[in-house]
Amino acid sequence: MKLNQKEQAMLAGEFGPVKQMAIQHQIKVGDFFEAEDFVEVAQAHIMADTESLGEAGVVWLEGLAKNSSKDRVVSIPTITDPRGTDFTKAKQLGQTEKMLDLERRAIAAFVKMGVSMTDTCINYQTIMAPIYGEHVAFGDTGVVIYSNSICGARSNFEGGPSALSAGLTGRTPRYGYHLDSYRRPSQRFSVDWMPSSLNEWGALGAYIGKQTGNYWAVPILEGVSAVPTSDSLKHFGAAMASFGSTALFHIAEITPEALRPQDLGIDQLSPNKIAYSDVMALQSSYRVTDDVDVVVFSAPQLSLIEMRSVADLCAGKQFKIPLLAVTSPQVKADSDRMGLTKTIEDAGGTVFSGMCFYQSYAREIATANGWKRLATNSAKMVNILGGYGYIPMLASMEECVRAAETGKLS
Repeated sequence: MKLNQKEQAMLAGEFGPVKQMAIQHQIKVGDFFEAEDFVEVAQAHIMADTESLGEAGVVWLEGLAKNSSKDRVVSIPTITDPRGTDFTKAKQLGQTEKMLDLERRAIAAFVKMGVSMTDTCINYQTIMAPIYGEHVAFGDTGVVIYSNSICGARSNFEGGPSALSAGLTGRTPRYGYHLDSYRRPSQRFSVDWMPSSLNEWGALGAYIGKQTGNYWAVPILEGVSAVPTSDSLKHFGAAMASFGSTALFHIAEITPEALRPQDLGIDQLSPNKIAYSDVMALQSSYRVTDDVDVVVFSAPQLSLIEMRSVADLCAGKQFKIPLLAVTSPQVKADSDRMGLTKTIEDAGGTVFSGMCFYQSYAREIATANGWKRLATNSAKMVNILGGYGYIPMLASMEECVRAAETGKLS
């Protein structure tokens, strides 16, 4: 890779051992992907839940944090994905003290390194959305696909060490979705119907993700007749990224890089029509039983608008089974202030802050609470939780809240 003067100095250790380690890592990544050079990035977003980190990962972070303050601190705004717990509700979930201790240690190390503990996967809704053309280094797949597709920013999926390295050095290897050539559509889909709920948007994204199934594939969707909401596109993109490892999509005449789809050469791509029945068949494939043990709204974390919708549905209800609503610390504070948290919890639900359900020792939580059959309106969740031993079922928000009342999906 071509290195400028500052990058050469980092590699030589002139900025300290931590940044030297970081750029050494980034050069290895850049060489693997045949990047010519680095591109400066404005923000970094780190995925580093302790279930994935384990003891070894936390020890590694603590080793970095032991360096002098001038060496170890990030050089650009660097934020975090959801953590592995909400400390105020950990006992309710059945998380062990060992899990919590590992979490505390990881947080302490990040704080010493100047990382802002935002604990969110919806930073594009709550912290600072990247702008069109801005290069960033984001980790969470849902964050990357939203930022690339809806904001028109530029990021690859950055694994935890790569995102942390970008925060330390302020740059990332220039490959993949940082380059114009990788952002053009490669597959063409069309619909003549509009999803009417968040779960339907998620199911449509899941269907497209399954059809593409390739990180380098860039689908373009035609026929969307009205501009979707941010939450609709959040579920659409998160599911597509989960089912297909997709990092970028376009919607003709709606997303910023597809406002003039005729300029993208899509006439050369074979169209693939998606019927409503195709998407509903995918959703129905997860409805294997009517009985439900737990209802979870998570993945991505709920926006303030979603929290209000859940609260409205919970008002005056009394739940038979647990309902968990997971949101960001930023939205949780507003939900508390607006009375949304109280409404949900008066019905017997619980609002969790700063965590993500599937990154919080989901298998151990299931064992501790006797949960197996889980209802959610998140297509991303149903794709992931089968691997943790759950029987996940995809339904609308309204159906999920009714299931919390009755213990069954109707």
